Amino acid sequence: MYQTKAYSAASATAPLASDAIPRRNPTERDVKIEILYCGVCHSDLHQVRDEWNEFAPTVYPVVPGHEIVGKVTEVGSAVTKFKVGDLAAVGCMVDSDLECPQCKQKHENLCPNMVLTYNGPDKHGTAPVTYGGYSDSIVVDEHFVLSVPTNLDLPGVAPLLCAGITTYSPLRRWGAGKGKKVGIVGLGGLGHMGVKFAHAFGAHTVLFTRSEAKKADALELGADEVIVSRNEDEMKQHAGSFDIILDTVSAEHDLNAYLNQLGPHGTMILVGAPEKPLPIAVMSLIFGMRRLVGSMIGDIAETQEMLDFCGEHQITSDVEVIPIQKVNEAYERLLKSDVKYRFCIDMESLKTE
Repeated sequence: MYQTKAYSAASATAPLASDAIPRRNPTERDVKIEILYCGVCHSDLHQVRDEWNEFAPTVYPVVPGHEIVGKVTEVGSAVTKFKVGDLAAVGCMVDSDLECPQCKQKHENLCPNMVLTYNGPDKHGTAPVTYGGYSDSIVVDEHFVLSVPTNLDLPGVAPLLCAGITTYSPLRRWGAGKGKKVGIVGLGGLGHMGVKFAHAFGAHTVLFTRSEAKKADALELGADEVIVSRNEDEMKQHAGSFDIILDTVSAEHDLNAYLNQLGPHGTMILVGAPEKPLPIAVMSLIFGMRRLVGSMIGDIAETQEMLDFCGEHQITSDVEVIPIQKVNEAYERLLKSDVKYRFCIDMESLKTE
């Protein structure tokens, strides 16, 4: 066991502050990574402030961060995929049982014993829970470590480990591609990646937004059209014409307005997580035989596929790079949607603590 620098929160009302946390020494299957960049996800804020208490109560101190990019500094004797000096990444999970039916089908993200990168049970007993990427280094089982294409800008890679796979996975699964009309609801951290991926897949990509001001940005990111959802005429013009709609919005909103945009056999995918249940007009699903589905990140193989795809197509997240000392300010700006489109922490700044 060794100690490493980190930023943690001591309670739901405490700011993130400098700390020292324990990490296990690498076992034969482990990869030790010096963390270079870590993305800031909205779920970090939820967990730090214990806003998901009903289904994932936060254990303090909590060290957030599950969008991790770094450099391999040590490997265990049984590690075959990585060597010292390689670029590596870690996403939302660091372990699973690898034995259940879901894991046997390589869907580790659906494992009932999946271990989250932070605030998950630490089976190694190093700490009460797992600690995330707001830290100098991390030790992870090789199975859950990903290779990073060397041609991509590393700060922009970090959010791919959550925002990227969260949007890539369902768009790929439900067939976004040439000849398909795909709508993306919302232009935030998830939505801007949805636009980039749908465009890269070759789909006719349309952004739904409540703000006229986001039109220019959406078109620059790859959207072919923009619909202002508050404009009834624009909504009516496109009603019943979409093959796929990816809804990335976490705020309370009217799902039925977007369900009505789907054509026959169309699919609406929810990746945003509104705090309260949202009403569904069931007849809208029945007539037209539409589907309403949910999606959660992706499995390890699919996440590697996504990173490789990004390398081939030069896709990264649009980020604002910050020092760790500004992370509390970044959380407040997140609440105001005051970022284009993700924050990414330069972990070099932690060395000055």
